[in-house]
Amino acid sequence: MPYKILEHTADVRVLVQSNSIEELFSDSLKAMVKILKPNIAVNKKEAKRTVAVESPDQTALLIDFLNEVLLAAYTHKEAYDKVIFKKFAANSLEAVLHGSVAESFREDIKAVTYHEAEIKKDESGNWRTYLVFDV
Repeated sequence: MPYKILEHTADVRVLVQSNSIEELFSDSLKAMVKILKPNIAVNKKEAKRTVAVESPDQTALLIDFLNEVLLAAYTHKEAYDKVIFKKFAANSLEAVLHGSVAESFREDIKAVTYHEAEIKKDESGNWRTYLVFDV
């Protein structure tokens, strides 16, 4: 499993580890959706949404990307399980989100925070970060 949900006093803390930086972003999205626990609509209508984000660095880009996706999920009542990056640079990205219409979410995330977030490449070449979700 590319992510592990960890205990935290008031929020939800997640360790995400992936083989590439793009996978780290994708796996972080999957972890966030898992925390949201969406109730997928019975007709399982597909959802597709494009997002674009610019940030000062890679860690900020990840947090800003996840917050942009969170906003889209709540605004359009959609749960995204796949992301395809059309553009991916150190401080900007454009992505197409794929998923399903959600009737509701069983959990609420207020925001993805910068607390503990720092993208690092470990000695074996894997990418990792901690994410803290304000619930």
